[in-house]
Amino acid sequence: MTPNQDESTAAQRPGSQPGSDLDPADVAAVAAQLGREPRGIVEIAHRCPCGCPDVVATAPRLSDGTPFPTTYYATCPRLTAALSTLESEGAMREFQDRLADDAGFAAAYEQAHEAFLLDRARVGERAGVGPVPEIDGISAGGMPRRVKCLHALAGHALAAGPGVNPVGDEALARLPKWWAKGSCVGEAPDHCEED
Repeated sequence: MTPNQDESTAAQRPGSQPGSDLDPADVAAVAAQLGREPRGIVEIAHRCPCGCPDVVATAPRLSDGTPFPTTYYATCPRLTAALSTLESEGAMREFQDRLADDAGFAAAYEQAHEAFLLDRARVGERAGVGPVPEIDGISAGGMPRRVKCLHALAGHALAAGPGVNPVGDEALARLPKWWAKGSCVGEAPDHCEED
């Protein structure tokens, strides 16, 4: 169980096959967010404050055999748009410079890389995939030496909880409240409605 998940969230986690016991309403919400059928979802890694999924955990090897290193995939279009804006404003370059200048920040980012690899192994095990040699030692978002995708890093930060991925945490802190207008999927399933 990741730090930001309670027992009820953990109980929703699927069994050994990707998507085997995912709630069909969650899969439909993710499909609506992406505008296509999702591939390789193993579990809902994080829920938006509106209640819908906003990050999924994806198998490290898709059903067609493709290696998929981005374990935590941000699905909410409002979240991804806000992250794209942050990228276009130069945040990646700023974070990259900090990695070179701040040893503590760089060490925390290295630890995030290691945590990500452990998470991927766990997700792969849940999916029945096992090791994927093509992506062995490769995490996502440029970790541990570069910053190249805030979407992947923020997805990791949301899934793992605060204090695990320093770049993801700081990127999320700079975003507007992407959930403030309610569900991004229109007619949201009952469990995706705001309280």
